Amino acid sequence: MVGRLDPDRLFPTDEKTRATARALYETVKDLPIISPHGHTDPRWYAENEAFPDPAQLFITPDHYVFRMLCSQGHSLESLGVPRADGGQTETDGRKIWRIFAENSHLFRATPSRMWLDHAFEEIFGWTELVNTKNADASYDHIAECLTQPDFRPRALFDRFNIEAIATTESPLDDLKWHRMIRESDWNGKVVTAYRPDAVVDPEFDGFAENIEKLGHMAGENATSWRGYLEAHRNRRAYFKDFGATSSDHGHPTARTENLSDKTADDLFQKALKGSCTPEEADAFRGHMLTEMAKMSLEDGLVLQIHPGSYRNHSGPVMTAFGRDKGFDIPTRTDYVRALKPMLDVVGMDPKLSIILFTLDETAYARELAPLAGVYPALKLGPAWWFYDSPEGMRRFREMTTETAGFYNTVGFNDDTRAFCSIPARHDVARRVDCAYLATLIATGRLAEDEAHEVAHDLSYRLAKQAYRL
Repeated sequence: MVGRLDPDRLFPTDEKTRATARALYETVKDLPIISPHGHTDPRWYAENEAFPDPAQLFITPDHYVFRMLCSQGHSLESLGVPRADGGQTETDGRKIWRIFAENSHLFRATPSRMWLDHAFEEIFGWTELVNTKNADASYDHIAECLTQPDFRPRALFDRFNIEAIATTESPLDDLKWHRMIRESDWNGKVVTAYRPDAVVDPEFDGFAENIEKLGHMAGENATSWRGYLEAHRNRRAYFKDFGATSSDHGHPTARTENLSDKTADDLFQKALKGSCTPEEADAFRGHMLTEMAKMSLEDGLVLQIHPGSYRNHSGPVMTAFGRDKGFDIPTRTDYVRALKPMLDVVGMDPKLSIILFTLDETAYARELAPLAGVYPALKLGPAWWFYDSPEGMRRFREMTTETAGFYNTVGFNDDTRAFCSIPARHDVARRVDCAYLATLIATGRLAEDEAHEVAHDLSYRLAKQAYRL
C-alpha cells in the first residue's frame, strides 16, 4: 500500500523555502530521541509484556483521544477508562476501537490525527484511514502485530531510537518497576522524575496521610517542619539513585514565596490539620517551590514548573474516575510577580536550572521570554499540552526567539502517556523547527550553516544538556 503521510508535511508552501526546510530536516530526522519529561508507565519496560490490544494501547490511556470522543457524548466507561470506585467499564477492546473508528472524523486537523496516522503507518504498517468500514480489519492488523516480539515495549523503545526517557513518580512510590529495570539485562535508559504534588499541596486528597507515609518511607518525623524538609531531601536522593535528574511541579499558579521558617511551619501545621484556607494553601505551595529550588542547588535536580491548569474541572468525572481524565483546562497565569520571591533567592545562580512551562500563550512574549532572557537560572520549556501542536510550536518560536533566543529554551519534550506517539511528536517538532529556521534563512535573518547547527541543538542537544541526561 502507498503511504498516506505527506513527506513534506508542515514545511513552508513556497518551493524554495520548502526545499531548505527539507534539507535541514534530513540532517535531524534520525537523531536519537531524548524524552526527559513524560508519563509512560515504567512497568511496561520492567515486565516487557505485550500490550493487551489496540484499544488499550491507543485509546484508553490517551486523554487527547478519549476527551475528544467524550466531547461528542461517548462515556468514559464505553472507552474503557477505569473508574475510581472499581465500577464496570468496557473491557472489549474491539468495541472500544469501533467507537474510535466510527468517529475518526472528529480528529481531522488535530495533532492527535497526525500522531495516530504516523503511528499506524510508520510503526504498524497500516496505511488506510481508520474508519467504520475497516474498523475490524485495522484492529486485527494491529492486534496481530502486538503478538510479535518486535512490538513489545523494549523492542519499540529501541526501534524508536530513544536514548533516554524519564517517567514521573510521586515521592510515595517505591520505584519497584525502576528497580526491576535496573536489575534486568536490558540497557535501555529509563529514569524517574520527582513529582511531589501529593506531599506539597495541602489541597491534595489525603495530604496528612501522605505526609505520614512520606516520613515513614524517609525515616524522618515528617510532621515537624525540619523533619518534613529532610524527608524530601531523603526521597530526592532515593530518586537520584534511580537516575532522576529533575523534579516536576504541577501547581495551579506560578506563585512562589520566601517565608520565614516560623511562618512556613505555622502553615504546614495548619495543612496537616486540614484547616488551611485556599489562600494559605497557595502560599504554602509557593513557598515549597522556593524550598525545592534551594534543594536543587544542593542535589543538582532540574526544577520543572508547569502551572496554569485548572485540573479535574468536572466534579462528577473527578468523583467517578479520579485525576487526569482529560478535564484539565488552561487558565490565565502571572509569572512576573509570581516568580519574583523565588528568583530573588536563587534566580541569579547559573548552577540552578529552572524550566518554565505555560498554558497561557499570552505570557510568552510579554513575560516568559523576557524572564528567561535575563535570569541565568531560567529556561523555557517547549509548547506544551494543548499547544503541543504544529501551530502551537510555531507560535512558541515566533513569540520567544526574538527576546530569549534559542539557547534559553530546552528543545522538545513529548509529555505523553501514549507510548507510540513519542516518535510522531518528536518528528512534528523537528519539522516545525526546520520550517521556522528555513523561514529565517529565506528572510535573511539566519545563515544556513547556523541553521543546521540550531536544528541539531533543538532536536537533540538542548534537551540532553538542560535535563542533564
